[in-house]
Amino acid sequence: MASITLLLTIITEMLSQSPFSSLKGSAQASCHPTRGSHGVGTLLSLTVDLVGGYYDAGDNVKFGLPMAFTATMLSWSILEFGGLMRGELQNAKTALRWATDYLLKATAHPGTIYVQVGDPNKDHACWERPEDMDTPRTVYKIDANNPGTEVAAETAAALASASLVFRKSDPSYSKLLRNRAIGVFDFGDKHRGSYSNVLKRSVCPFYCSFSGYQDELLWGAAWLHRATKNAKYLNYIQVNGQTLGATEEDNTFGWDNKHAGARILLSKAFLVQNVKSLHDFKGHADDFICSVIPGVSSQTQYTPGGLLYKMSDSNMQYVTSTSFLLLTYAKYLTSSAKLVTCGRLTVTPKRLRAIAKRQSYIFIFGKDGDANMKLHRA
Repeated sequence: MASITLLLTIITEMLSQSPFSSLKGSAQASCHPTRGSHGVGTLLSLTVDLVGGYYDAGDNVKFGLPMAFTATMLSWSILEFGGLMRGELQNAKTALRWATDYLLKATAHPGTIYVQVGDPNKDHACWERPEDMDTPRTVYKIDANNPGTEVAAETAAALASASLVFRKSDPSYSKLLRNRAIGVFDFGDKHRGSYSNVLKRSVCPFYCSFSGYQDELLWGAAWLHRATKNAKYLNYIQVNGQTLGATEEDNTFGWDNKHAGARILLSKAFLVQNVKSLHDFKGHADDFICSVIPGVSSQTQYTPGGLLYKMSDSNMQYVTSTSFLLLTYAKYLTSSAKLVTCGRLTVTPKRLRAIAKRQSYIFIFGKDGDANMKLHRA
């Protein structure tokens, strides 16, 4: 997703020197005079308005799972590093609201979540701008009989995290987001099942849930705990943490697997807010950090130039998300005057920041940057 690839720009010192890239949303007014609205026919064949949101990568498809994750991560970056965004903070919040407005529409009918707009198989067979789009705007949903826990829980995480972003600037909107997040999470937790089994070829192999839905439940509960301060979410995490994979050793953090992110997020409750019952998450977070530090663990590979290498396909999303976790955990450690011990090696917040900043890999930056990269809608 576009905003995920921007997170390093947002949270490094380059931010003060670089503009926040324009995120192109479905039916959003363009800042380019030759562009127009698109995808507005989405609402014509339905009784629900699904205009808005963001397309995925080079597609004219709105995938609910990665879009919600993008919104969650954009919220988290604003919450932790909004002070560094300076004049671009409002642009970041506007981009976030475009996503959350869509997610509110997608969850407006109790017991139903609209999780995808567009058939990716047909979309991939047609190379065209969104304004010229003539492929069917097929809509996919989950409900009690066709569950999709991972999408529901991630959507809840997006709404809950965004409620924190807008808490001071728009209290009524924040309350709406928070209350919707509570209902959506309860729905996903009550009616468990993977949306991959429901949508099948309409979402696989594009955004199948390979990691299952347990990580999203832990992640969603963590955000609801932070947004509501309700003890029931703390109890949920304590009772279900092991079952939901709190000690999961996979250190891949992205739209599908949220375990590492949940560990870092929950560690803040202990490190910064002194929630002693979440003490174990400091250890879980340390384990993640030790697994990605160069030279400490064989779990993570680095290129000769020092770039983290997770997968051959779309590697930069993992570089960006992992770097975000390193920077965020460095902030939490600094606030609590703590360190990370990886065997005989003591890792300081300064080292975590240095590793993360070395991962910055930016294109379309500066006067000599490429203007158009791959996307047909560019």
